[in-house]
Amino acid sequence: MSSATARWLEGVWYDGRAGAALLAPLAAVFALSAAFRRSMFRSGWRRAYRPKVPVVVIGNLAVGGTGKSPLVASLARLLRSRGLQPGILSRGYGADVRAPIRVTRESDAREVGDEPVMLARSTGVEVVVCPDRAAGARALESLGVDVIVSDDGLQHYALARDLEVVVVDARRGLGNGRLLPAGPLRESAQRLESVDWVVINGGETNEMSAWRGRVGSLVMQLVPEAARSVADPLAWHRVERWRGERVHAVAGIGHPARFFGLLRAAGIEPIEHAFADHHAFTAADFAFGDGLPILMTSKDAVKCAGLADARFWEIPVATRLLPDGARGLVEAIETLCLPSKKSEPA
Repeated sequence: MSSATARWLEGVWYDGRAGAALLAPLAAVFALSAAFRRSMFRSGWRRAYRPKVPVVVIGNLAVGGTGKSPLVASLARLLRSRGLQPGILSRGYGADVRAPIRVTRESDAREVGDEPVMLARSTGVEVVVCPDRAAGARALESLGVDVIVSDDGLQHYALARDLEVVVVDARRGLGNGRLLPAGPLRESAQRLESVDWVVINGGETNEMSAWRGRVGSLVMQLVPEAARSVADPLAWHRVERWRGERVHAVAGIGHPARFFGLLRAAGIEPIEHAFADHHAFTAADFAFGDGLPILMTSKDAVKCAGLADARFWEIPVATRLLPDGARGLVEAIETLCLPSKKSEPA
């Protein structure tokens, strides 16, 4: 898809630009296809694989970045701190993966995808990538995990799940509420009624507050942590060092504006460079003709180590989960794990 087409669709989906009605027939076809695919599993015509350990799916209804991966990383660290051994399952977008691959801190993002490498580095838990999520889940089981956290995959019904979490961007919400391609939704908004938790990234809105009480709900805030040199990972600096200064801000993620806004909120003046999600960077992308610092997301940094010099800085983000630090969500997952833990030998 060209960048011009992508911008036009964004305008249709989120800014009220005309065009949704023209795309409505295609959206109807998409709706029928999605409903048929889901009904195949619900009716038993196709059987979903159910792992021996609990599966927690963290996904979204809208395409584009909503903040799933930071939540996956935060949740994996929380579960690990509670004595569990979580494993993360990812599709490996942007990579040519055909069979399950175990991802480590040293894995090449070009081979396994940028998000899996970022998750492996930031969590220290087992990470497996595979477009066939059932096969990926089997691989994680063989590695001895006791709970699987699936990064995306809400609509991948070939993998049975025990708990579903949907992340919604507070600013963009569900857009115009239409299905692809007339709108940004992979499934209708009513799908929220059947999930277990809704996490609102950026603060609760009137649109999303209606779901409070029907399902578990949390508000997630992303905050920048200390900056890390991409060329020398042992070098760190406080983000405040660039307050009031102009920098180049590079983002090849689903919603680059969120990263740029994060920097502005920290008092930094970013020169914005937005790229397509999972963009494969080259040296030409950073030929800015000056010596200003280059700040980028963790997801982009894992692809740029071979290109980096002293100007390149990764801005990791931490998640704040309100009101109780996700205690209710973590306890729900722990409860799912109790049967398997009870069956372990003393």
